[in-house]
Amino acid sequence: MDWSSFAWFALPAAVLWLVAGVIVYKKNDRLAAAFMGTGIALFAAFIVGFWITLGRPPMRTMGETRLWYSLFLSGVGFVSWRRWRYPWLLSYSAVVATVFVMVNLLKPEIHSRGLMPALQSVWFVPHVTSYILSYAMLGAATIGSVIALMKIERRGTVEAKITGLVDNLVWAGFGLLVLGMLMGAVWAKQAWGHYWEWDPKETWALVTALAYLAYIHLRLAGSRHLKAAMWLLPVAFVLLLITWLGVNYLPSAQGSVHVY
Repeated sequence: MDWSSFAWFALPAAVLWLVAGVIVYKKNDRLAAAFMGTGIALFAAFIVGFWITLGRPPMRTMGETRLWYSLFLSGVGFVSWRRWRYPWLLSYSAVVATVFVMVNLLKPEIHSRGLMPALQSVWFVPHVTSYILSYAMLGAATIGSVIALMKIERRGTVEAKITGLVDNLVWAGFGLLVLGMLMGAVWAKQAWGHYWEWDPKETWALVTALAYLAYIHLRLAGSRHLKAAMWLLPVAFVLLLITWLGVNYLPSAQGSVHVY
C-alpha cells in the first residue's frame, strides 16, 4: 500500500469523523462512537499498510508525522469523550484530525524507503510516538483551558469536571513529553556521543516542558491560581508549536542535527 492509496482511506475516515462530531450533539452517543471508531480503524489500517510497504516506520517526513497526528488526535479525543462526555472533545479531535488529513491530501510529499543512519535506531519509533501522543493530549488540554476561561469570565467559576479533564490531559501529556525527551537523550548519546547539546530543538523542548511544569505547580498550589494556570496553557501550547514547527525556521537551527 503506497501513498497513492491514501485518499481512499483518509477521505472516508475524515467524513466518518466529521459526521461523528455532528451526531454527538444530537445525544446519539452510540452512533457517534460507531462512526468515530470506524474512522479511526480505517485510518489506522492505512498506516499499517503504508508501514509495511515502506519497510520502515512512516515517521520521517512532515507528511508522515501528520498521519500520526490525525490518528492520535482522533484517538485521544474519542477516549477522552468516552470518559468525560463533553461533546466538544469529539468535535475538536474530529476537525483537527481532518485538517491534518486535508493538508496531506493537498500537499503530498515524497516518501522514500530509506532512513538516514541517525534515524536507524530502536529509539526512533518510541521517541517520535511519545512526542506525537503528548502533543495530541496537550492540544486537547489547551482547548479545554480556553473553554474554562470563557466560563470563568461569564460565571466567575467553572465546574470541577472540566478542570479535572484539563489536569488529567496535561499530566499525561507532560509525562509523555518528558519521556520523549529522556528517550531522545539516550538516542542522542548513541548517535552523536552526547546526551544533550543545547541544540535549538532541544532548548525549545526544555522551555516547553518547563512551561507545562509551571502549570502543574500552579494547580497543585490550589484553586486560587486557577485562572493563571488556565491562561498559561495557551502560552505553553504556542511554545510547543515553536518546538515542533517554528524552530526549523530559526537561523540558528539551520545547522541543527534535528533538521533533516
